[in-house]
Amino acid sequence: MTVNVGVDLHKTQFTVCVLQKRGNEFEKYPTEESGYKQFLQRVKRWQGAGKEVRVAVESTGNTRYFKNRMEAAGIGVVVINTLKFKVVNESVKKTDKHDAATIAEFLEKDMLPESKLCSETSEQLRRLLKVRTTLVRTGVTVKNQIHALLTGLGMKDTKASLQSKRGRQRVLDALKERENGLVVQPLFDTIEQLEKSVKQIEDELEKLTCGDRMVELLQTIPGCGKISAWTIRAHTDDIKRFASSKKYAAYAGLVPWVQNSNETVHHGKITKRGPEELRTALVQVVMGIRRSKKTTAKWRLMQRYEMMKQNKGSGKSIIAAARKLATIIWHMLSKDEEFDSALMLDRDLIKKASSMRLAELAGK
Repeated sequence: MTVNVGVDLHKTQFTVCVLQKRGNEFEKYPTEESGYKQFLQRVKRWQGAGKEVRVAVESTGNTRYFKNRMEAAGIGVVVINTLKFKVVNESVKKTDKHDAATIAEFLEKDMLPESKLCSETSEQLRRLLKVRTTLVRTGVTVKNQIHALLTGLGMKDTKASLQSKRGRQRVLDALKERENGLVVQPLFDTIEQLEKSVKQIEDELEKLTCGDRMVELLQTIPGCGKISAWTIRAHTDDIKRFASSKKYAAYAGLVPWVQNSNETVHHGKITKRGPEELRTALVQVVMGIRRSKKTTAKWRLMQRYEMMKQNKGSGKSIIAAARKLATIIWHMLSKDEEFDSALMLDRDLIKKASSMRLAELAGK
């Protein structure tokens, strides 16, 4: 006999619904050690009676911890893909008990769309990258305040004046001469501390990805630096879970909406359903490739970008190039191959180069 349990998980408590023939049973537990122990004791009683226990829970911020606790006790957990399971969110009756009962009912019928959680390493990389982004944005805000102050004092100011310690010291010395050093000294100290913290996080990211094959492969792409490689690695996790390059591009949210009814087909803007960080990293790599015009101008990717830019504008062209880049990355990671710039050239140019090489060898 199988016991199907639906869980409505929140920050401070979780509501449990157990399907029974005589009527559903509901209980609430705090998301603390005592609450988990009480729930697991009840599960052990079912297991002691020879029953198989299955638990389903929606994907939330503390789902990983809940799942780890349950699986450590030998309980199978189904993590629900909330994007594909709208029954709970769009329900007219929105209560914890009703949500838990709905999850349990769909679990019993094996009709829950499952979501795969990323590995512990990828989760740690995501957290570190998120903190780094917060620190970098805070630093930009502080620098903008200093730029505004310098402009108000009528001083010459450039974006590069605050990027280095030497440049900041020159600005600080100039402000002290005008008796305004005390005003900006805390801001300069904040920038120093933020940069130090960012460096510490980057060192930790370096340690976590040392010897990581995926990061090594990604960095063979011209224009793909460490931050972009770490971000793509963190949000891709395992490339094998994507059956095709189209599915990977769809996961990144770079494919257009499609509405097909009868003989009518509508294509809209990109879905933006996947991780924003992954989508942004792919766009940044495209921009890095674009900046290396001396070596990438003849690439089909860039030629298509320039051609599309004339009619569609730079925004849509960059997104189209990022979608193509996602396809290239999927093939690289799936085949465990480094980036080959020769494959990016026009086929006619490749044939011409091969012919010239053969003629050169024949002449020798």
